[in-house]
Amino acid sequence: MANMITAENVKFKYSTQGGGTNVALDDIDISIKKGEFVAILGHNGSGKSTLAKHFNALLLPNGGTVYVKEMDTKDEKLLWSIRQTAGMVFQNPDNQIVATIVEEDVAFGPENLGIEPSEIRKRVDESIKTVDMTEFAKHSPHLLSGGQKQRVAIAGIIAMRPECIILDEPTALLDPSGRKEVLNTIIKLNKEEGITIVLITHYMDEAIKADRVFVMKNSKIIMEGKPKDVFKEVEIVKGAGLDVPQVTELSHRLNREGLNLPTDILTVDEMVVELCRLK
Repeated sequence: MANMITAENVKFKYSTQGGGTNVALDDIDISIKKGEFVAILGHNGSGKSTLAKHFNALLLPNGGTVYVKEMDTKDEKLLWSIRQTAGMVFQNPDNQIVATIVEEDVAFGPENLGIEPSEIRKRVDESIKTVDMTEFAKHSPHLLSGGQKQRVAIAGIIAMRPECIILDEPTALLDPSGRKEVLNTIIKLNKEEGITIVLITHYMDEAIKADRVFVMKNSKIIMEGKPKDVFKEVEIVKGAGLDVPQVTELSHRLNREGLNLPTDILTVDEMVVELCRLK
């Protein structure tokens, strides 16, 4: 399967006020396949959000190369195509809402692409329906809950027909209900619409839904694999300043107490099954 995003030996440094530099990305190699759902985890300052901004050319590498569908992000002539291919959703939905009515906000992106009005109407209706916000189409987005606002922001990206959506900690400011709404929307976009998803998060219950997980620490990728393979390495994950799913932690502790349980348990249902087998 073809890659949607490829990063090769990517380096990035921030300039500091004192005239020095801070390394944010240090020789990053990553490939994300078309239609894949990938989660990138890391403690604050690990480089995960900086990496996300490279995936649609908001930032350009100081060294190495990032390709979006084989388009080099450093090629200015390709910038428009890159950002149409890979849309970005940020942590605070209020920063992406520009209109006073939900459907007008969703129409903003396609209008700026010069899409025909009849096609915009179709895209807006379909996008709002995809995120289950049809009943709120005529509402003011500023009166919605945090989760609903974030779904409107996602609908605005969908309306531009991207093949990939990069979400930079989209649930960090939401309550548990809002987080669940947004995560369900992300999964639906990936599984039903075939959109490639790159989710930057520090919530383990979101990461376990991904096809693959990358763990970052000190500007480097230190682990990569399926959620079951990554989270069973409890000590390494914790060494990166992260938690593991609560059930995985429980399994890890029970094993140390002598119970013979699999080390890759991720959900309560899996735990119940394995505990019943011990009888």
